[in-house]
Amino acid sequence: MGPIGRAGIYPFSAMKTEEIEPEVGRARSRLILVLRMAVSAAMLAVLISRVPREELSNLWQDWDRTRITWLLIALGLTAGSVLLAALRWRQVLRALGLTVPTHRLLSLHLAGLFVSNFLPSTIGGDVLRVRRLSRQTEDPPAAFASVIIERLTGWLVLPMLTITGLLVNPSLLRLGAASSTALILVGTTLVLVLTVVYIAEHDRVGRRLQGSGAIRRQLAAVHLGLSHLRDHPHDLRRLVGIGISYQTTLVVATAMAGRAVGIDLGPTAWLAFAPAVLIAQVFPLSVGGLGIREGALVLFLGPLGVTNAEAIALGLLIYAINLLVSLAGAPSFAMGHRRYERVGAAR
Repeated sequence: MGPIGRAGIYPFSAMKTEEIEPEVGRARSRLILVLRMAVSAAMLAVLISRVPREELSNLWQDWDRTRITWLLIALGLTAGSVLLAALRWRQVLRALGLTVPTHRLLSLHLAGLFVSNFLPSTIGGDVLRVRRLSRQTEDPPAAFASVIIERLTGWLVLPMLTITGLLVNPSLLRLGAASSTALILVGTTLVLVLTVVYIAEHDRVGRRLQGSGAIRRQLAAVHLGLSHLRDHPHDLRRLVGIGISYQTTLVVATAMAGRAVGIDLGPTAWLAFAPAVLIAQVFPLSVGGLGIREGALVLFLGPLGVTNAEAIALGLLIYAINLLVSLAGAPSFAMGHRRYERVGAAR
């Protein structure tokens, strides 16, 4: 696989867009895509096969203006979360010494969403953001580091939300496989993220990254960004605060989509289990989380009285909302050939 950009930024996975990957890797990407599609189709088929037909038919009979209103609220919140994601990215870039206008980051983020949901690969969207931001800032290592740190922020916040929901409502801990699976999932995620952050920002790592080479410069930028956040608690609190706002907005959007399909749960239940679903759906086993997201919803919400049909419908509705919001990134993706002036550095 060839490098991306002038500094040789290597992609995060084999799933790339045509704009990013060389010809030699496309066959492998197509094979991976076919396998992911097969996994999604198989998981959905198994889940749907266990749902009585009358449940599926009755699910859409009671749609009225109230449910459509909940759906529109979910759509609006999901769209608004994109702006919060851009603000989070901007805060990370400031820690790296770069000032990038919010509207540009919003455009790049939308383009990444379009790639992730329509090409599809969540990792491919991140690669697109790294490459295009590198062109604008002429600082590929910082662009790479900004996306890595931004992602780490999300992986840090989601487990915190689930743990908070379970602590506020301890009765949710007595749901058997649902609560134990959620705890294992978020606990493992939190331990891995904290381990990566500790290692990456440790001074010994910084000394070993001294020297030339594209990969060293990229990893050194991650180290410097994390070190800055460690030494500037105000910036760290601001970043985590924006991250909490972003992820909480997605949780509320999930709850509103749930109301649209007839699921009425308390806020602590959504706070405990929606973040776990968001973590599970990004596993690179299916297309857009299809199958995994619906299975996770069945597992987590079933003990709370949600039928399999409702859980599956919620998962598919969330996917449809994400696709619709991602369409806004099509113009940004199409204009990727444009050249921008360099964005000013903060320091």
